[in-house]
Amino acid sequence: MTYQSFGSLPVYKKALELRHMSREIASYVSFNKNLLKLYQSNSHRDNIADSLLTDAILIPQKIALAESTTCHNERMKIATYINIMIRNINSYCRGLEKDGVKEIEYLNLLRQEIKSFRKSFKIWRGSLSAE
Repeated sequence: MTYQSFGSLPVYKKALELRHMSREIASYVSFNKNLLKLYQSNSHRDNIADSLLTDAILIPQKIALAESTTCHNERMKIATYINIMIRNINSYCRGLEKDGVKEIEYLNLLRQEIKSFRKSFKIWRGSLSAE
């Protein structure tokens, strides 16, 4: 499968949407508006935003990696890793709430995006087992 054909996978499209929304939310909630330097911040909120962004960026990359390998065990390991990142992103939403983010509706939108991604992910993961 070529890189261009990943774009036709529903799970990949959903992963890109999740990445985009995560980037927007990280930018909005962080005190440091330079997203490339969030990891250097002493702010707990910036650290959460950085972790959110990192996991959201990794998910489409991992989907592409799973699609490009023929090893069933490797594909299943990657799917497990993606599942962990999805759970992490939900935890980051809770962490941002506890850190005092007032715009809960934005976090709820991200949670809805995660839910939508998860549905697509479960179908995709099932197709990995079938191959």
